[in-house]
This record gives sequence, structure tokens and C-alpha cells, in this order.
Amino acid sequence: MPPGLRKFALTVHLTSSVGWIGAVAAYIALDVAVARGQDAQTLRAAYLAMEWTASFVIVPLALATLLTGLVMSLGTKWGLFRHYWTVISLLLTVFATVVLLAETRTISYFADRAADPATSDEGLRALGSTLVHSVGGMVVLLINLWLNMYKPRGLTPYGWRKQHEQRSALQRSRQDEQPKVSQP
Repeated sequence: MPPGLRKFALTVHLTSSVGWIGAVAAYIALDVAVARGQDAQTLRAAYLAMEWTASFVIVPLALATLLTGLVMSLGTKWGLFRHYWTVISLLLTVFATVVLLAETRTISYFADRAADPATSDEGLRALGSTLVHSVGGMVVLLINLWLNMYKPRGLTPYGWRKQHEQRSALQRSRQDEQPKVSQP
């Protein structure tokens, strides 16, 4: 990948992944308000804001992070399956995205109940929160952030094979470049 394109892709990837973390932090604040709240108007507002935040901010950022992460891994020296940290990062991102997409149904259900004027104050208080999922999601995102910042060592078997192939090719090209000395 040319350097300019790589920097652009990295910028988009960092923006979406850090944005995902920030959006989840905002979502957790709303989730805490729901878990601790007793005021019906606060609960209604928080449930509606949680749905909008999840649907229009968190899900698009999650999908953008997944897509740009694939682009970055395939377009750089790190590769997608060469290092354990890239494989783990991919698996965690896919896992977090799948759980997020499944959890949006619950979030939408809560928001629909909160938007319905027929839902009583007691009915709102009984809905519950998604705090376990949102905090768990934040932990997964922070682990991914750590992996991508520190890039712990460790090649996969595929990575070892590719590294060996590259070294062998480099040695062959060096041997081919050496001048042939004739024997007397």
C-alpha cells in the first residue's frame, strides 16, 4: 500500500476505533442513569438516547473499525494471519460487533417501551439496563486498543512459514547477485 494511502487508511481506522470507544463511554453513562434512575422522564430520555447512540453512532463505528482494520492488516507488513495479536484483534472485533448487533434488539425494545406513553412509570423501572454488555464491550475494546498499541510478539504458524519463505527468497537473490569466480 502506498505511504499516502496507508496514512489515510490508518487515520480512518484510528478515528473509527477511538470513536467507538468514546461512543461506548457515552453509552455507559446513559446505561448507569438507567440502572440507577427512578425518575420516569429520565428513564424515558435515557432509553431513547441509548437507542440513538447505539444505532447511529456505535454500530457504524464498529463496522467502520472492522472494515478499516481489515484494510490495514491486508495492506501492511503485519498481515491478517501472520501475528497472533492481529488474529486476536480481528476475533475480538468480530465478537464485539456480533454481540453489539444482537444487543441492539434489546436496546430497541427498551426504547420502544420508553417511547410508548402507555408504559407506566413502574413498567419503565422494570425494564432494566444493558450495563453488563456495555461494560463488557468497553473491556473488549480496551484489550484491542492495548493489542494494537503494543503489538506483542508472536508469529502464527502461517507467519513463520511466510517469514521463512521471505528469508529464503532473499538469500537466493543475494547468491544470484554474487559474481561467479572461475576455478583455475
